[in-house]
Amino acid sequence: MEHHDVVIAGSGFSGIAMALELLRQGREDVVILERADDLGGTWRDNSYPGCACDIPSIVYSLAGEPNPGWTQAFAGQEEIWAYLRGVAERHGLPARMRFGCELLAATWDVADAVWRLETSTGPLTAGVLVSAVGALTDPAVPDLPGLDRFAGTAFHSARWDHGHDLRGRRVAVVGTGASAVQFVPEIRPDVQRLVVFQRTPPWVIGRLEVALGARWRRFLARVPVAGRLVRGAVCAALESRHALYRHPRLMAALNEGQGRRLLARQVADPELRARLTPAYRMGCKRLLLSNTWYPALTAGNVDVVTDGIREVVADGIVDDAGTHHRIDTIIFATGFRVTDQPIAQRVVGRDGRTLDDVWEGSPQAYYGTAVAGFPNFFMLLGPNTGLGHNSVLLMIESQLRYISAALAYRDRHGVAWIEPRAEAQAAYVAEVDAAMAGSVWTAGGCVSWYQDRTGRVSTLWPGTARSFGRRIGRFHPAEHRAGLPAASLEPAGALS
Repeated sequence: MEHHDVVIAGSGFSGIAMALELLRQGREDVVILERADDLGGTWRDNSYPGCACDIPSIVYSLAGEPNPGWTQAFAGQEEIWAYLRGVAERHGLPARMRFGCELLAATWDVADAVWRLETSTGPLTAGVLVSAVGALTDPAVPDLPGLDRFAGTAFHSARWDHGHDLRGRRVAVVGTGASAVQFVPEIRPDVQRLVVFQRTPPWVIGRLEVALGARWRRFLARVPVAGRLVRGAVCAALESRHALYRHPRLMAALNEGQGRRLLARQVADPELRARLTPAYRMGCKRLLLSNTWYPALTAGNVDVVTDGIREVVADGIVDDAGTHHRIDTIIFATGFRVTDQPIAQRVVGRDGRTLDDVWEGSPQAYYGTAVAGFPNFFMLLGPNTGLGHNSVLLMIESQLRYISAALAYRDRHGVAWIEPRAEAQAAYVAEVDAAMAGSVWTAGGCVSWYQDRTGRVSTLWPGTARSFGRRIGRFHPAEHRAGLPAASLEPAGALS
């Protein structure tokens, strides 16, 4: 059986960052499994028109891999994907990647202390398994009545059908989240009719549209310290916004006026403006940045439908009011399976239960990175590691330090496996939930994808990126269990 020291599932930001960290440690036996035919994860898959980052480019890059060449303050998909490919190629990572290789199942073998992996290209074993599949990976498509009898073309924004010409089409967009806000203004001029189905209006504020000129890029390339200073300043500015999310009244007083003014300035029709006005606190759902969303919705060839969808028929969509909208193309902008990721059904721990079984609808992990009962298993951007105010890459880099420390401790003490203790994990999760209480995410008056099916906010970290880094930065041996393969008959216990 083919065996590797570390197997990473996923080749996006998380997988690439993890591989680089392992190589820096001198761990050479590292393999990355990628189900697609190229690396890049989210930034490979989301190629819809107008796709771009909503975090400033200078902090949307790995700290150890600065990019002085960003051409926009908020980089587009192609530029970010090119950055990822460049980082991977500079460090020879493509040679360690297995493309077209999907992780189908992972089962912890107690006797031999290895992960037994089933992949789409055959079995292998791993000493350590790292999930770097990310949260924005598997599209969520609603189970609409009659969708199977739709005679037109339907696709999710994360699986954009570039072979389908939208010119002159009658297009329905289902959803008004981050993706729709970016691609609707781009496709609107080309389509004959655009019907946007909105369940809940998003809060939208303007985005700073700044091109980064060649002179600035040359300066950053010649003076790397300047880039680090700018990155630090931008990061600090973003961190300062966290207080608004912790205190809903502060958010309402200081930030909601900005959103209301943009809406009033760009939407003259009072009836439409009312339908586009959120009835919850800003930040409860993801805050969106756009200068073109509202103008697109006021265009003459656009209808905004706030009635629900009753059914899909062969030639269109019937809403809850009984109106038949004649449609030949449906684009789902309905987000991703964030709190019910398929990988949770594929990873089986020491007691024969999957992550999905253990979580029971509410993902929980020690520092969002390791799970009690799942030895030598780590997750990047796992439960409660998302951010509403800053770059999640800061969270990934903090997680790398914890994983590095855990593996170094395991090796130094000559044990085969390590995992967090259940009581330590439970205490940590309780702290996170207590810190979440009263924030805009729990008291903002909305239902969002930040919440799992139990209603718990299991997606976001309630503090700043810096506070997470401080918490996870020190490895606590007493909060972990470790041992040798069961076949050795050595007892497991707490580390010291």
